[in-house]
Amino acid sequence: MTLREVYERIDALYPKRMSDDYVKTYGGHDNSGILLDPGKEIAGALFSLDLSLAAIAAAKAAGKNLIVTHHPAIFFPVADIRYDDPLGARIVACLESGIGVVSMHLNLDCACGGIDESLARALGGEGELEPQEKIEGGGYGRIFSVKEQALSAFAEGAKRELGTLRAFVYGDGERKINRAASFCGAGVDGGAIARAKAQGAQVIVSADIKHNYICDALESGLCVVQLTHYASENYGFKKIYQVLREKLCIPCEYHQDEILL
Repeated sequence: MTLREVYERIDALYPKRMSDDYVKTYGGHDNSGILLDPGKEIAGALFSLDLSLAAIAAAKAAGKNLIVTHHPAIFFPVADIRYDDPLGARIVACLESGIGVVSMHLNLDCACGGIDESLARALGGEGELEPQEKIEGGGYGRIFSVKEQALSAFAEGAKRELGTLRAFVYGDGERKINRAASFCGAGVDGGAIARAKAQGAQVIVSADIKHNYICDALESGLCVVQLTHYASENYGFKKIYQVLREKLCIPCEYHQDEILL
């Protein structure tokens, strides 16, 4: 199977159009799609949230010559490619080994059943979880009811379900939580905080939250649970892998960079 054929099967379920629609509607930048194509027949795929050197080594050891990532392996245009630069080293390692790379970013965040929705469900959200920033076929950001519990129990449950040991928790650990707002990755801004408060959330969950937004959330009466970026998205990306491995008709496996969880 060619790389183009594999990509078409992925795109049929999680179309890049959704990334393009999100950027057009809400701004930002993305670079999803086929990012490296050495022109080889695909023998197997390794899924990894990031194109890390560890993921490349795992793909080589397993005989997989395609890596499917969530985060774009090349995010912005590059002026040069050098083996002594981290990005350059990854690109060189892939090309030397004949490994192709497909990255599927905002489309996987926004898809129904995608990474953003999966985070909300990991936190206890049930039923229809309507996105806050809508595009055709999905969207980003969820605000939802959860089983009433103390903030400390909510945070520990999130860590346990997401398989991470790390989270910063801001707020009274005994405060009762029955409604939460979640944004996978680094999606919290002033608008997210305002919507969370207006819709009755007591806690906002995300990653890479800027200090000023943490302050604004706390002063708006919201608690904050700040996950690692990896933990907030690896859970959902693994679920996407479980869907795609049944559709691609090639051997697939999953790589996890434990140090980032």
